[in-house]
Amino acid sequence: MTRQVKRAFKYRFYPTDEQAAELSRTFGCVRLVYNKALEERTRAWYGERRRISYVQSSAALTQWKKTEELAFLTEVSSVPLQQALRHLQAAFGNFFAKRAKYPRYKSRKKSRASAEYTRSAFKWRDGKLTLAKMDEPLDIRWSRPLPEEAEPTTVTVSRDSAGRWFVSLLCEDTTAPARATTNVVGLDAGITSLVTLSTGEKITNPRHERPDRARLARAQRELSRKAKGSANREKARRKVARVHARIADRRRDFLHKLSTRLVRENQTVVIEDLTVRNLLKNGKLARAISDTAWTELRSMLEYKCAWYGRELVVIDRWFPSSKLCGACGTVAAKMPLNVREWTCDCGAVHDRDVNAARNILAAGLAASACGDGVRPQRESSRTGQSSVKQETQRATAGIPRLQAGEEVNTAHNLRPVIDRVFPFEEAPAAASYMGSGAHFGKVVISH
Repeated sequence: MTRQVKRAFKYRFYPTDEQAAELSRTFGCVRLVYNKALEERTRAWYGERRRISYVQSSAALTQWKKTEELAFLTEVSSVPLQQALRHLQAAFGNFFAKRAKYPRYKSRKKSRASAEYTRSAFKWRDGKLTLAKMDEPLDIRWSRPLPEEAEPTTVTVSRDSAGRWFVSLLCEDTTAPARATTNVVGLDAGITSLVTLSTGEKITNPRHERPDRARLARAQRELSRKAKGSANREKARRKVARVHARIADRRRDFLHKLSTRLVRENQTVVIEDLTVRNLLKNGKLARAISDTAWTELRSMLEYKCAWYGRELVVIDRWFPSSKLCGACGTVAAKMPLNVREWTCDCGAVHDRDVNAARNILAAGLAASACGDGVRPQRESSRTGQSSVKQETQRATAGIPRLQAGEEVNTAHNLRPVIDRVFPFEEAPAAASYMGSGAHFGKVVISH
C-alpha cells in the first residue's frame, strides 16, 4: 500500500553576486527577528509573568518595521521573517512539552544561516525556482530529479560554514512498501566495526576523519596564527570548514547506503538505544565515537523504515547484550572493552560483537512479540522507560504474531518466533535468555 510522505530534496546552487547579497541580508534579518522575539518573550515572562503568542509576535514585527532603527527589515521578503517566528513558537512548544531545553539565541558565527520560503514567496515554473525579491532563477545543480509532477511546498535556502549554498525543496511524494521478506537482523554498534550484524557480517568502520586528520590539523594551525578579525583569518576558517565538510559528506553518503541496504534486505531491524552523549565523556574514545555517527544512522533507519513499511525495534540501553551468553543465558560479571572474544563457563566461545548482535536481535523479537520485558528482572529500572522506544510500523512478514486478547505468561509462547528465525544449532539467545530467569510479565496483545 502506497503512502504519501513529505520529502526534502537538497541541491547545491551557485548564486550571482546580487542573489548572494540578498540572501545574506535575509539571513541576518531572520536571525535578528528570531533573537528579538525571543528576548521579548523572555522579558515578558520573567518580568511580568506573561506569555506572548505567535500572533502577538507577528504584530510586534509589523511595529518593528515601522521604526527608524529596524526599517531595513522591509528590504527583504517578509515570509522568512514570519517563518522565523513560527520556528520560535515551535521551539517554545517543545520546551513546554519537555522535549527540548529553553530556546537559545542564534549566533552569527555558530548558528546555521538559513531562510525558509513558503508558496507565496517563490515561483516554480518549468523546473526553475525564483525567490522573492529576485529577478533571476537560482542556478541549481540538479543532481537527481524531483518526483514526477511534484511541486515544492516549502523552500529552504542555507549556507554552510564552508561557504557552500544549498536549497532544500519540500515536496509531496508517494512511497511504495519494499518487497516483503522474512529476513530480520540485529545491529551491534562498535568502533572497529561500525555495525556487526546478527548474521555474523561485520561492516568495517571507514573512519572518514582519519585520512584528513593531518590536513585538518595543518589547517587549524594556520587558522590559529591569523589575527582575529582579519580577512586572512576568514580565509583560513573557510579552509578548515571545507575539510570538515568533506569528511561529513563522505560519512553521510556511507550511512545512507548502509541504512538503505539494511532496510531493503530486512523486514525487521533491531538496534540498541545508545546514549551517545554519555559515551562521548570517555576522553580516549570520544573522537572515534564522534566519527561513527551512530545517532545519524539511527535517524536514517527510523524514517526509512517508516517510509518503506519496515519494522524498527529499539531495545533498552541496559540490556546486557555483550555480557550475555547466547548459548546458556549466563550473564558475565564483567566484560572489559579489550575482550573481543570470550569463553563462557558452559564451554561456548563467543565473538563479542557477533554474540551481542544476536542477543539484540533475540531481545528485539521478544519485545516485538509480547510488548516489553526483555531484560533480566531487577529491583528497579534506571530509566523507567519501556524497552521498545518506537511503535512498530507493521507486522513482520513470515513471523507468527500474537492475536488480540492472547495472553503471554511464559517464555514458551515465544518459541515459535525464535525457532523460525534461528537454526537450532545456533543456540538462540532469546530462548536461553528467557529460560534462565528473564522476566516476562503477563501481556495482553491488542490491535
